[in-house]
Amino acid sequence: MFMREAISRTMADRMGWFWMLAEPMAFILIMVGIRSFIRGDRLIVGAPFIPWMVVGLMGFFLVREGMMRALGAIDASQALFAYRQVQPIDPVLVRNFLEGMLRTFIFMIFIVGALMLGVDMTPDDAIHAMAGWLSLWCLGLGVGLIVSVLGTLVKEVAIIVRMITLPLLILSGVIMPLNHLPHWLLEYLMLNPIVHGLEFIRHGFFDGYKVVHGTSMLYFWLFTLATISLGLILQIRFRDKLKAK
Repeated sequence: MFMREAISRTMADRMGWFWMLAEPMAFILIMVGIRSFIRGDRLIVGAPFIPWMVVGLMGFFLVREGMMRALGAIDASQALFAYRQVQPIDPVLVRNFLEGMLRTFIFMIFIVGALMLGVDMTPDDAIHAMAGWLSLWCLGLGVGLIVSVLGTLVKEVAIIVRMITLPLLILSGVIMPLNHLPHWLLEYLMLNPIVHGLEFIRHGFFDGYKVVHGTSMLYFWLFTLATISLGLILQIRFRDKLKAK
C-alpha cells in the first residue's frame, strides 16, 4: 500500500515534484516582495524574516497536507477493502507517513539551498527543532484521522476543510508575526494549536526568537492527543460504513 501511494503521489503527475517545491517558493517570493513595502522583518525579534517565514511555511504545509491528503484516502482505496486485513484507517496512516517524509525531504532541500545562497537556516537547537517538526506531524495525523471519516460520510465536510486552509494560513502566524496584535484578539488566535507548534519549532531554529505570548506545548499536545483519540474512535465506530461507501 505504501508503494502504491508513493508512486501515485510522486509519479502520477509529471509536475508533482515541481509543485512541491514551487508552492513554498512562490509564497516566499511574494512575501519578500511585500516585506519591501511593510518592513515585516522589523516586527520579528531575534530571527531573520525570510528563514523565520520558511520555517513557519514548511511547518504549516506539514499540517495542511496531513489533513488534505487524508480527505480522499478512504475513497481512493475502496478496492483494497476487499482484503480483510486492510482497514479504512490504513490508507490514512500511509498517506500521512508518506506526506511527512516528502515534506521533511523538501524542508531539507530548502535548508541546503539557503546555505548555498549564504542564508543561515541551520537550527540553533536541532533536537528542539526536530521535536517541533514531529509535533506538527502528529497534529496533522490527528486532524487527518477525523476529517478522513467525516469527509467520507458527509461530502460537504471536505468542501469546508478546503475552504478554511487559506484563512488558517493567515491566522496561524505563518507569514506575519502575531506579537503585535491586540491582546483581546491574540487570546482567540491562540486557541489555534498550529500557532503553538510553529512558535515552538521557530524557537528551536532561532535561539533568540521571542515566541508569541501564551505559547504552550502542553495545550498543543493536549489538543493533538485529543484529535488523535477522537480520530481513532471515529475510525472504529464507522469502520463498516466506511468500507461500504
